[in-house]
Amino acid sequence: MEKQNLPVVVVGAGPVGLAAAAHLVERGIEPLVLEAGASAATAVRDWAHVRLFSPWAEVTDPAAEKLLAPTGWVRPDGTAYPTGGDWAERYLQPLADVLGGKVRYGATVTGVARAGRDRIVDSGREEQPFTVHIETADGVEERITARAVIDASGTWTTPGPMGANGLPALGERKTADHITYRVPDLKDPAVRARYAGKRTAVVGSGASAFTALALLADLAGEEADTHAVWILRRGIGDATYGGGEADQLPARGALGLRAKAAVEKGHASAVTGFRTEAAERDGDRLVLVAEDGRRLDPVDEVIVLTGFRPDLSFLSELRLGLDERLQAPTALAPLIDPNVHSCGTVYPHGVRELSHPEQGVYLVGMKSYGRAPTFLAMTGYEQVRSITAALAGDHEAAERVELTLPETGVCGGAGLFDEPDAARSDEGGGCCAAPATLRIGTDAPAPSGGC
Repeated sequence: MEKQNLPVVVVGAGPVGLAAAAHLVERGIEPLVLEAGASAATAVRDWAHVRLFSPWAEVTDPAAEKLLAPTGWVRPDGTAYPTGGDWAERYLQPLADVLGGKVRYGATVTGVARAGRDRIVDSGREEQPFTVHIETADGVEERITARAVIDASGTWTTPGPMGANGLPALGERKTADHITYRVPDLKDPAVRARYAGKRTAVVGSGASAFTALALLADLAGEEADTHAVWILRRGIGDATYGGGEADQLPARGALGLRAKAAVEKGHASAVTGFRTEAAERDGDRLVLVAEDGRRLDPVDEVIVLTGFRPDLSFLSELRLGLDERLQAPTALAPLIDPNVHSCGTVYPHGVRELSHPEQGVYLVGMKSYGRAPTFLAMTGYEQVRSITAALAGDHEAAERVELTLPETGVCGGAGLFDEPDAARSDEGGGCCAAPATLRIGTDAPAPSGGC
């Protein structure tokens, strides 16, 4: 079978994977979306109770809307902010339903390779199609042949550990019954009972940690003796709580201000410069120990929200070009590296930045960012628009990536552990204020501030 007649396999039926399928259909290319879960947006449904920072107008893809329109689907109020559950039920599942048999559920991808070639072999490599190995929900193994692979599997299944060195803290695995790596749904009675009247450590400094702190503060207002201990690896500075009122994503800015209020009102206490080395049992509670020997008072529960990382295990036979720090494509990494900047505005990028030495394979969506944070859905939508244009041979469209992204209001270097004020936006240097609309290609302007 001619390689061009084979489907493009898309791994993951989440927001970006389904958008990729919609763009492929628009280009007349057959997609096959492989989803490990039993429905679309399995990962999104895991945080159904969490509200997005972006309004509806920014979380639906234009090509997807065209597919949905004949069904009578109407995009919800563009100014409203959906929860994860809203996003899944009112947009993502209907989109998957429209794609019909192009989406296959209960199919876990276990490996991707070139047909008849392991990663060592050069001869005839680029002429060979891809083979995608899957395991179905009932344990059957299959192999699918594809002309290209778009990996939109995300990072949800591989959260970062509590240990400050990127590895689990000593005792972290053995005390897992007191640890969660997700923002808890406190509207669930069983989950609420786990934290009500308890002392809970929240490890992390991003938006997910803000969300957990805000929810626990609300619970503290209703349930006596509920308290959060916020574990920060750095000190507290102007940028600790995000962009605040300067954030062009107002919901994200407001969330940071809620976390700040939780600390100021005494519902949460901050412990700074604490890099967790160990978690030790103290009866039915845990004691966290820092690398410098400090020991916290016992806590009942720990919520670890230290980011996510990509699962690259099933891509081991492909030749990927990944940054050694972020595990993101090498051309994209400098644009999103939190060691350099902490902005939400990322220089628009497309197929050029997402290509690998292995032609025809692309990591997109959150997975394309590797271990970097601040990914926005519309960034992923633009990624797959560019990639599908390239697969269709429309190189002019593939090189033309036009995108306007909101700024966080927090710019500058963020790599210094113990200098909390190093990332202040009013000190200049390293600011990521890219032009609103940019072109990607040989004539593309350089991003400002090295971002």
